Amino acid sequence: MIPASGTDPSGLRPPDPPMRLALIRLVAVAALLVTVAYLAWRGTSTLNLDAWYLSVPLLVLEIHAAVGLGLFAYSLWDVDRHPGRGRLDPEPRIAVLIPTFNEGPEILIPTISAAVALEPAHETWVLDDGGRVEIRELAEALGANYVARTDRRHAKAGNVNNALSMIDADIIGVLDADHVPLPGFLKNTLGYFADPRVAVVQTPQEFYNVTSFEHGAGEAYGEPFHEQTLFYRLLEPGKNRWDAAFWCGTNALVRVSALREVGGVATETVTEDIHTTIRLHRRGWKSVYHNEVLARGLAADDAAQYQLQRNRWGTGAMQVLRTENPLFVRGLTIRQRLAYAATLLGWFDSWRTLGLLLLPPAVLLTGQIPILADGRVFVTFFAATYALQQGAMYLLGRGAYRPILSVVFELVRMTPNLVATTTLFVPRAPKFRVTPKGRMASRRWRVEPPKPLRLILGLSVIGAAVYLFSAAGLFPMEYEEEWAARGALLWLVFNALLVWLAIGRVRSLRYAAERRAAVRFAVDRPATLDGEPCVAHDLSVGGALLATRRRLHGDRHMVSVDLGSGEIPLWAVVRSSRQGPEGAIFYAMEWEPGQYPARGELARELFTGRYPVVGTVKTPWGELLRSELGSLVGRLGRVGLPRRRPAGLPG
Repeated sequence: MIPASGTDPSGLRPPDPPMRLALIRLVAVAALLVTVAYLAWRGTSTLNLDAWYLSVPLLVLEIHAAVGLGLFAYSLWDVDRHPGRGRLDPEPRIAVLIPTFNEGPEILIPTISAAVALEPAHETWVLDDGGRVEIRELAEALGANYVARTDRRHAKAGNVNNALSMIDADIIGVLDADHVPLPGFLKNTLGYFADPRVAVVQTPQEFYNVTSFEHGAGEAYGEPFHEQTLFYRLLEPGKNRWDAAFWCGTNALVRVSALREVGGVATETVTEDIHTTIRLHRRGWKSVYHNEVLARGLAADDAAQYQLQRNRWGTGAMQVLRTENPLFVRGLTIRQRLAYAATLLGWFDSWRTLGLLLLPPAVLLTGQIPILADGRVFVTFFAATYALQQGAMYLLGRGAYRPILSVVFELVRMTPNLVATTTLFVPRAPKFRVTPKGRMASRRWRVEPPKPLRLILGLSVIGAAVYLFSAAGLFPMEYEEEWAARGALLWLVFNALLVWLAIGRVRSLRYAAERRAAVRFAVDRPATLDGEPCVAHDLSVGGALLATRRRLHGDRHMVSVDLGSGEIPLWAVVRSSRQGPEGAIFYAMEWEPGQYPARGELARELFTGRYPVVGTVKTPWGELLRSELGSLVGRLGRVGLPRRRPAGLPG
């Protein structure tokens, strides 16, 4: 018997206090009303029809932004709706499915080992579209079933459908190969299926590689902030109010009978998750979003992965709009149509971004002004409207909307989004490309920024130069309204700075290609090396960084680590070593191939222990100063403080 849920788990986002919720809604409504008044004035009193090729596009872009604000407010009107959970009697038959194609053992070991350990009783299936002997051995060693298919059509969707023909289950849990479930993944979500019409229960996507390209500074809702925080912690839970939460491909549970009723997972698009949910909603099935982090995976490590991923998602969204457009197909409620529109139409925001980047240089290079109005009146009306819009978005975003960083990411994904949205009008048969994970390079290299960003930056420089030269009398260019030309220059400079920030983030070596096969966690725990005491400084599924005072001989060694639940013995080989302070020697060790049960146990301890990722713990200034002084003293021949002394290093 699965017990009924009591109070909401602590991982659920805390609800908005009533007064704050009232303020959020009041500001949102005020922003929309002022925006409507502003647009009415703009459309009737300010258009410069002599420069219609500038004035009309600008008005269209402003209307598009207003529609986006309206859908944003609709999506975030209520983010605290939690459908009830009950008892399941009799207990359902459960299968956890892990589709994989080319992910290596270092990626799969944590996922499979954690999935097998989940409660209540269930089967775990590894669905290997790569047909690899090594992954079969891995799955069997960790207690999971393994299946490979000879026909790999329809990628992940086809892989899951193939498994549905083999398994005997009432409910399936679906985990991407890199998403490691927490112990409560099944227990905290199964209760929703007490409602016989619930077909999908989705949970957030969070990420454990917190130094990725997608991560920003600080936290939101107890997790490191990343570019998808707004979607997974606010926008998706906001869809509960409209019964429009959709399957996001991983970290979800799905009722098998509902899947069978709609013909299995949709295979006509590369975003099979949202497409399948549309079909379920059309048949009257319900969906639930459980806003508690119950699995963590790998975010895009660099800009190339990020853009590849967004292009695939955008292309899939266009396929959905062509094949089963939720705005027009039968069976959906008005509320569901609007909720789907907020997600699918958002891919066209990049066209607005492109237009707003091109308009300022167009004004400065042509001398034409798109707005005919008194400068003070326009600036006052526009500033009030813009301030209210930004205030509404900030409040609706509830700490997950960060204006500057949001624009930087919008600029980075603008090019792949533009390419993706063109497939709505010029259909192509896209190939499902898995986002690369794990080790991808032997050295760090910079990712090249998208060409459109570089072209826009160059065009902005030219536009600014033309205005400045004309102001100095060095270039024959006249502007009908000087205030408008100055405004265009300020707008251009602000845009150029944002583009510069986006290019800098793309090219930063901080987000260069990943050289390691697995994320390293800082543990600083006692361990043994060939039976002698040492300190495990960093640990990962792939290896360890050990500190000892003993010089090793030979390459193969027995390492035993204890993270609180008993010793975990592993054979390892030395990959490199370096001399540390006060006689310590640091050895970088790599686990020998295989050893899957021990590596699986290590993975479970690391991921449930929430150890910090190496490089994310900042040394306090005082300690840093003492270390530097100690290092200086040591160089002068006296005993000083080590710059990085391993905790508990044997004397």
